[in-house]
This record gives sequence, C-alpha cells and structure tokens, in this order.
Amino acid sequence: MPEPSQIVTRFAPSPNGPLHLGHALSAIIAHDLAKAGGGRFLLRIEDIDGPRSRPELADEFRRDLAWLGLEWDEVPAQSTRLESYAAAAQALKARGLLYPCTCTRKQIEAAGAIAGSDGLIYPGTCKHTPPESARGAAWRLDAAAALAATGAINWKDALAGTIPVDLTQLGDVVLVRKDLPASYHLAVTLDDAADRVTLVTRGADLFAATHVHRTLQALLGLPVPRWHHHALLTDDTGQKLAKRRGSPALAERRLAGEDGRMLAQQVRLQHLRLGT
Repeated sequence: MPEPSQIVTRFAPSPNGPLHLGHALSAIIAHDLAKAGGGRFLLRIEDIDGPRSRPELADEFRRDLAWLGLEWDEVPAQSTRLESYAAAAQALKARGLLYPCTCTRKQIEAAGAIAGSDGLIYPGTCKHTPPESARGAAWRLDAAAALAATGAINWKDALAGTIPVDLTQLGDVVLVRKDLPASYHLAVTLDDAADRVTLVTRGADLFAATHVHRTLQALLGLPVPRWHHHALLTDDTGQKLAKRRGSPALAERRLAGEDGRMLAQQVRLQHLRLGT
C-alpha cells in the first residue's frame, strides 16, 4: 500500500504499435512526478485488444523506457485481469446500469448521431428498443441511470482544477465490447484502482473520458485518484503524434544509436521541433 501522501503514477501502453515521442512525453511526465515525490512509477501493459495486441512489442516498450533512462515497477497486464472486468460488469448489469447494444457503426451514423468529445454520441437506439437477444451484443452504460445513482460528483485535474462530471459529452459509452471482456473505460478504471494509482497522468485527448471513469469509481465504490492531463505533442501539420499516422518510433531512434537519455532531457526541456 502506498503511503497516504505518496504519488503513484503509471504508464499504460497498448502493444498494438510502437511507441513514439508522444508516448515518451507521457511516460517521462508520469515518471518524474512520481520520483520527485519519492513515489512509484508503474508500467502496465494494456494487452486485451484482441489480435492487434502483439506480445513482442511489450518487450520493445521496456527497452524503449530503459533507453530513455526511466525506472519503473511493472504491474500485471490487463490480460491477467479478465475476471475482475467480468465481475464489475455483472455488478453493473445487476443494478440495471448497463444495456445490450447490437448496433453497428453504420447504423449509429444512419440514426443521425451527433459528434461528441470522443466520436459519435450513441443515440440510444437499443435502450429505447432492446434487441431480441443480448448474445453477441456490446453492453453500454446507461448515462441517465448512472447519474441518478451517483448524484452530482466531480473530479480534480492538476492543471484544470475541479471539474463537475458531465456524461453528455460521451453519452452511453460501451463498457463491454462485442469482441472483448471490457472496453478501455471499464478496464482502465479497475486497473488504476487495483494498482493503487493516486495520480493518473495522461494526454489531454483523454480529458473527456475521465467523466466516465469518475462515474464508474462512484458506482463501483473505488478509490478516487487525482488526474494530470498534459498537452500533446503534434507534428508539423498540427495533428497529434499517433501510431496510425506513422509517427517515428522510439525503437527506430534507439536502434540507430541515438542517445535516449539526451532525448528524454530534450523532451523535459521542450527542446523539440514539435508543437503541443
């Protein structure tokens, strides 16, 4: 158990593509915040993304972090925690807080769904007209029922201050996917509680997701950490660095003989030809 004042942060990459400088920034911020306070920096591999998860990349991640000069404690990967996800989902179902959804993305688009903070906001099709069978369905959080159960709650961000929970930004999000035992929202919330994380450090692109995570903590009686959502590194077009856009991999730079500790220091000092 961490001491009450001890900072415990984490870096939780998914092994579905190589790490890039954006990942390095997030890992370095989390590492330095923990170490400055005599706390712990954790590495957790989020490896339940089906066939996209590549076990060999987890070893690359460890080599990349060591190359940057970071030190960490590793905690169990997501693939070892499936039972806890299933138990939490069942508890929420038993309270009537989840409902099955068989809609495809095309059907959601055709229903006139509007854009929210994290993609299209589900229009509630299956909530209003439940599918005949829940077999093969995803399970969504009923945001209205969740709000009625939690009442008004908030969360605290180190940079933005106290934020009232507002689920309208994301709507009825998926908590159990059709093909996986948990979505990102459910898994990461349970994992952070299990790992006793006290400061969730991650990019500002996940700011809106925190409304869901704080709600789940309230519903499931989980401890509530603080959050630190940092700015993102962007390329010369102003888009955030991303695996899918082919942002240069840390492994490529490492294998080319670049000095990782010097690169980490450049990241800390913002001496990079990149935007935020």
